[in-house]
Amino acid sequence: MRTFLLFVGMISCTVVANLLLKTGAVAVSGEGLQRLLNWRLWLGMTAFGLAAAIYIVILRKLPLNVAQSFTAAQFVAVILASSWVLAEPIKPFQWFGIAFIAVGIVIVGWTR
Repeated sequence: MRTFLLFVGMISCTVVANLLLKTGAVAVSGEGLQRLLNWRLWLGMTAFGLAAAIYIVILRKLPLNVAQSFTAAQFVAVILASSWVLAEPIKPFQWFGIAFIAVGIVIVGWTR
């Protein structure tokens, strides 16, 4: 159960990081160094750092091939979050890709 919660935390940090980086990149105006001073970009990078720290804890508990397989859930989570938060469309064919990722995660989890 603890490992599951670690995955949820890591994936949540990754989703938040991606959303912050996207909104920060779009909101940034100016030139050069001024573009890097956006708080969303820094907070997004911090969230990625926190996700990496949590992933290190996960790697102490699971083999890399299993941990990386479960980490693929972040791709689905980011796609869904970008649809819900940023109103980015998910095309019908993309749903097949999401389903394949989900099936792969289930297979890896089942064989674990």
